[in-house]
Amino acid sequence: MNTSAPTYETFTSDPLHHMDIDDGHKGAESVIRWAYGHYGKQLVYACSFGAEAVVLLDFIAKAQPDADVVFLDTGLHFQETYDLIEKVKKRYPELNIHMKKPELTVEEQAEEYGPALWKRNPDQCCAIRKIKPLEEALTGAAAWMSGLRREQSASRSHTNFVNKDERFRSIKVCPLIHWTWEDVWSYIRLNSLDYNELHDQSYPSVGCIPCTAKALDDGRSGRWQGFNKTECGLHTAGDTKQ
Repeated sequence: MNTSAPTYETFTSDPLHHMDIDDGHKGAESVIRWAYGHYGKQLVYACSFGAEAVVLLDFIAKAQPDADVVFLDTGLHFQETYDLIEKVKKRYPELNIHMKKPELTVEEQAEEYGPALWKRNPDQCCAIRKIKPLEEALTGAAAWMSGLRREQSASRSHTNFVNKDERFRSIKVCPLIHWTWEDVWSYIRLNSLDYNELHDQSYPSVGCIPCTAKALDDGRSGRWQGFNKTECGLHTAGDTKQ
């Protein structure tokens, strides 16, 4: 790790806020190369395998071909998501893609917390199946990367390229903050990237099967319908203990 790279303890502000983003990709390529140049193998990409993810994977494979990529395998994902992961593995064989599973299987969770916890307490379900596993995956890592974009939601509108992450007491790098939904799809089509087939069926954001529905927009309205919830908790500060 480059000693000039900010850590959770030393972070004061985004070191790239004055960065010249005229790299043809609204800063994404430059930020990714900066991140791997400073953090190297101590940087983990927490990958959702959504539309933004396949864009980032293409950039990452060029900057750090053997990068560590973590997928939070809740055991409740669509088959289309798993199919995409296999395609990505073939396209970028050097990437280290880790399928991180929660401590409890879906069946064990039902025994301990009752069936269909996601219907009664989706926050607790996300904490068990996503937040805790990412905490474990980030153990020993100096920083992690995410595909957040500012236009996705009000809670993401102030995200910077480099952020102090209070949730995981880490540094979070977000190369796509200035990208629009149109930018994402233009890049996918221009580079003939594989993507989740559910995106063609009105699923702009794809998560777990029980909590993902078709959306009428290009945002996250199809996630956790019926609940006052648009985030799984990975990108919000708070207590993760359940």
